[in-house]
Amino acid sequence: MLRDRRRLSLLLLVGLLLALTGIWVWRLYLPKVVLGPQQTVQTINPKVGIHTRLTDEVEEWKIKRTLEMVREMGAPWSVEYFPWAYIEEAPGRYNWVHADQVVAHANRQGVTLIARLGFVPAWARPKDTTPLYLDEARFADFGRFAAKFAERYRGKVSYVILWNEPNLALEWGYAAPDAAKYTALLRAAYPLIKAVAPEVHVLAGALAPTLAPPGSEFGVNDLVFLQAMYDAGAAAYFDILAIHAYGWHFEPDSPPDPEVVNFRRSELLRDIMVKNGDAATPAIITEGGWNDHPRWTRAVRPAQRIVYTLRAYDIALQEWPWLDALCLWVFRFPWDQNSYQDYFTFVRTDFEPKPIYTEVQRYTHELAR
Repeated sequence: MLRDRRRLSLLLLVGLLLALTGIWVWRLYLPKVVLGPQQTVQTINPKVGIHTRLTDEVEEWKIKRTLEMVREMGAPWSVEYFPWAYIEEAPGRYNWVHADQVVAHANRQGVTLIARLGFVPAWARPKDTTPLYLDEARFADFGRFAAKFAERYRGKVSYVILWNEPNLALEWGYAAPDAAKYTALLRAAYPLIKAVAPEVHVLAGALAPTLAPPGSEFGVNDLVFLQAMYDAGAAAYFDILAIHAYGWHFEPDSPPDPEVVNFRRSELLRDIMVKNGDAATPAIITEGGWNDHPRWTRAVRPAQRIVYTLRAYDIALQEWPWLDALCLWVFRFPWDQNSYQDYFTFVRTDFEPKPIYTEVQRYTHELAR
């Protein structure tokens, strides 16, 4: 029996070694994804942008194809998420492989990347907290990561967003949203970024448009939060305001109203910037757009979504000189979300373009008129 067990163990070990060797050989001969020739984006509207979602896309050819299609659609801008936890796996130990791929392919396609930074690694947060929770004592750690990112991609990534929707409890690790605390995060990270890459544009805000009443456990009204940021001295610690501009079921020309979430709510945020003496600071819409789910109460019909999207791009170009880019949510997901989120996309998971993709492409190439 002992001899049989030893023989079985030896056979299993040999089998494992053969399997590992096979994987190594397979990876050795797997065709590499080449960057290809340098490309430029052809478009009649230089403010057209999109929010890609390559964070969890593991196959490099899909990263390349996504960014090729962004270019072919005529979008010079792309917002992409680079989670801190994915890159700095342990203090001072970095894994840049995926980020390098995304940055390299975006640059080769001529697409300007706006890097969204956030998502806290386990080593930088208390036990039993979410990856969106960050203690003030760890702001410097986040700042060092942001600076490391800016330094590594200097000349390749010139825009970084610090955090996402800090006015929502969900995005603030279920702590009470606090504009002064978020401003402290900006104050910690901004100088570190500027010290290594002074030309990099730091975006702040990225506030969720919400009508949350005072004292809400879910969040703080974005207009209230932005004013509180200015009151806390945030103006000195960002170069561009990031805005989220969802239209829900309203058309893009619906007038701005503090009691309504619509596309032109962006103008109310702009008014706050001007009122605080910050008119020289531009803005970028880093999320926004319309959804065409057949049953969601905040959705529109697919044809309406196309018309509204093209009109929104026109508004950005013709009416908002203070806006540098309009990056709508979302180009494509790596896999189906099986929720209303799938109806925000421009391209299906198998890379089949939706009609909205085709119509934006026609628009950017002067064929939609």
